[in-house]
Amino acid sequence: MENYPLEYYEFFIKFNEGDYYTCHDLLEEIWMTDKENYFLKGMLQMTVALYHYSYGNVKGARMMMEAARQYIQKYRPFYWGVNLEEVNEFIERCLAVIPSEIDRVSFDKANQLPKLPMLLLYLQDDI
Repeated sequence: MENYPLEYYEFFIKFNEGDYYTCHDLLEEIWMTDKENYFLKGMLQMTVALYHYSYGNVKGARMMMEAARQYIQKYRPFYWGVNLEEVNEFIERCLAVIPSEIDRVSFDKANQLPKLPMLLLYLQDDI
């Protein structure tokens, strides 16, 4: 298995725990040293989308999820130990659930938004 930055391994743990704010920080740290790696930017945008949605920024979540989908396309089906077919499917399912007619709800009403699907990410050797 390829060796990745320590932050990348930590990202999988935090993602599966639902700590999307920390995921953003971990991926951003790697991406800042490898700005040509748009896979990282796509994964970063996906975690930002999930974080935005959790506090009611529906428009921001939708925009970030759409950006994430675009960034990962050229890396499909598999890159950096991630099955991007699963990630792409997750993004598509999220975009189908995120309301298009709402831009924002207050934080205290964010839990009333439609629930997004779940994704568990695993670092894999290959698919």
